Formats: sequence, structure tokens, C-alpha cells
Amino acid sequence: MKTYTIGELAELFSIPASTLRYYEKEGILVHVEKNSSGQRIYTEEHVERLKGINCFKRTGMTISQIRTFFDYETDEAKHIDEIIALLEEQEKQVNDHLSQLLQDSEHVHRKVVFYQAVKDALEKGQPRPRWEDGKKEG
Repeated sequence: MKTYTIGELAELFSIPASTLRYYEKEGILVHVEKNSSGQRIYTEEHVERLKGINCFKRTGMTISQIRTFFDYETDEAKHIDEIIALLEEQEKQVNDHLSQLLQDSEHVHRKVVFYQAVKDALEKGQPRPRWEDGKKEG
């Protein structure tokens, strides 16, 4: 079984070693053994757990929510409804965020097009375009 040091795991996930220690302290990175020198030993199980933690964090889940999810996961049968509800709520938040990001991306794109037109007008000695003339309704 492959094992990792704290430095190797930190490098693998591009996070500081202090974050791994924090996750352990917060109870979301569990069952971390130590060798005779007191150094932490991580396994593939920890790698998989960290993939989940990073995914959840990218979606905006708090450490508390992540802990709750993993707590529920220890007894899926008892907490299946809570697991589904937690994940459905997170999915809704992610989809709402994605929708907003798409709107923002479109706005930025319109700005790029507008300022490219401004640049072209300046280079050609033509009148500067007006933002209002290129805006889409809605």
C-alpha cells in the first residue's frame, strides 16, 4: 500500500501542510497514523478523502458542512435523507453560482468586444463607439 508524508500530500494537492493538519484537527481528515518518529503517514484513503474535501470546498461548502457530510456518511443507512438533502442544497448553490458566472462571463465578453471596437476606432481615427449602442437587452 502506497503511503505519503505530509509534504508529499501537500504537494500533491498544492496546499500547505498546515491545511492538512487543520483538516485533521477539524475531524474531516481522519485516521491519520504516525510513525515512530511522530511523522504523519497518509494512505490512498486520505488521497480520496482529500479529493472529496477539495471538491466540496470548491463548491463553497464550509468545513462544518463537510464534517457533517462525513459524519452522516459513517452511517449512511441512518442518515441517507440528510446526505441527499445536504448534497441537493449544495448542488442548487453550485448551479445558481454557475448561472451567475455565465451572466458575468457574457458581460465581460461584451466589454472585450466593446473595447476592441474602441481600439479599432482610435487606430482608424473614427468616432469612438458608445457602450449603449452595443448593449443587448435583458
